[in-house]
Amino acid sequence: MIDGTKTSLLPLRAQDRGAWTPLWEGYQAFYEVAIAPAVSDVTWGRLLDPEEPMNGLLAWDGDTAIGLVHFIWHRSTWTPGDYCYLQDLFVDPAARGGGIGRRLIEAVYAAAAERGCSRVHWLTHETNVDAMLLYDRIAQRSGFVQYRKLL
Repeated sequence: MIDGTKTSLLPLRAQDRGAWTPLWEGYQAFYEVAIAPAVSDVTWGRLLDPEEPMNGLLAWDGDTAIGLVHFIWHRSTWTPGDYCYLQDLFVDPAARGGGIGRRLIEAVYAAAAERGCSRVHWLTHETNVDAMLLYDRIAQRSGFVQYRKLL
């Protein structure tokens, strides 16, 4: 097991595309979705664009990327400051259990606090019970149920 306290967490850089892609694809496989390569290209560009509200970090064990997190600043009608939506979180299955997911979430908490956000929030699938064991320790369930309509 990889000791998550010894991993490096770094913002995404242009040269990280090759390290990011397998994690991004692993995340999609976990949720049984296939995002078109053209959409992934747009996402990558947005994650690197300082004018975009999207951000990303990679967790590194030496020169191997083992986890990712993407998060987005957005306005709220309930507060003057932004909220932070943690959209994607994935740790390579071989690296799970060492605290890397927690460190990635806590890094998002720190970035959001530095920006003056009043909330970090995210969704997970109801079947993602392993992740919810962590989430229940470091955040509160809101009680809200998500509805959606694909357009």
